[in-house]
Amino acid sequence: MVKAAIAVAGVLAAVSVVACGSGSTPPAGQRGQFSAPSRVDNRMFPLVPGTRFIYQGTLSEGGQRRAHTVAFTVTDLTKKIHGVTTVVAWDRDFLEGRLQEQELAFFAQDDAGNVWNFGEYPEEYENGKFTGAPSTWIRGTDRAYGGIHMLARPAPGNRYREGLVPPIEFNDVSRVTATGRMTCTRAGCFHHVIVVDEWSPNDPAGGHQIKYYSPGVGLVRVGARGGDSQEFLALSRVRKLSGTAMAGVRAQALAMDHRAFGVARVYRVTAPAAPA
Repeated sequence: MVKAAIAVAGVLAAVSVVACGSGSTPPAGQRGQFSAPSRVDNRMFPLVPGTRFIYQGTLSEGGQRRAHTVAFTVTDLTKKIHGVTTVVAWDRDFLEGRLQEQELAFFAQDDAGNVWNFGEYPEEYENGKFTGAPSTWIRGTDRAYGGIHMLARPAPGNRYREGLVPPIEFNDVSRVTATGRMTCTRAGCFHHVIVVDEWSPNDPAGGHQIKYYSPGVGLVRVGARGGDSQEFLALSRVRKLSGTAMAGVRAQALAMDHRAFGVARVYRVTAPAAPA
C-alpha cells in the first residue's frame, strides 16, 4: 500500500474508533460486523483482485531528492486475521530503481462499508538484500489496534484513527479536509476527489501526508506538508493483470507470507494466506 508511505485486542465488537478532537465521527461500523469482509467495494478504496496501481514521484529528505516509484497490487489471496477474512495487497517501494521495501497489507470491509486495516508485514531491503521486518504488526496481537483505512461516507471534518501499535510506535490519525475536488495525473483527470490529511501524534515534527482519493479508483495522489522527509507521488497507470502475471504475483506473495512466519513473532497467530 502507499503507506505512511502509502495503507491497522479483543473481540471486534469491543473495538471503537478513537475520536481525535472536535468534528470526530466514529464510523457506523464501529461494532465490527463483517459478513463479507473480503468484498471491498468502498467507492473511494475499491480492491479488485488483479489490479495494479503504479505511482511515480520523488522522496525528499536530508536535502536530497530521489526518484520514487510504488507498485500496489491487489492479489487474489485472502488471509484470516482475528477471525476475519482479509484481502491481501502486495506493495513494493523503489528508490531510484532499487527495491527499498515490499510489504503485505491486509484489509477488510465491514457491513457499513468502512474499510479497516488488519495488519502489515513490511520487509526492508538494503542494496538488494533483505534486512528484516521490524515494523510487522497484526490486529489484536501485542496491543495492535487496526483502525479505519477509508470511511464508507467520508465528509469534511471526519477524523479517525488508522492504527495504533505501541510496540513499534505506530500511531496514525486522519482527517477529511475536502471533497468534490479535481486533480490530474499521467493516468488522467479525476473528479469528485476527497482529500485526507494524515499524521502521527507521536511525531509532531514528522509533518503530514496529504492523500487524494477518487471514486471508483482509490488513491491517485500523495503530497506532503512539513517534516524533514517529504513524499510526492501521483498515479501514472492502472493495469489489469493477465492470468500469467497474476500467477507470478500469487507465488511471490505466498513466498513472503511463508517467510513472515519465521521472521515476525506476531505473525504466527495468523492463518497462512490462500487463494480466495
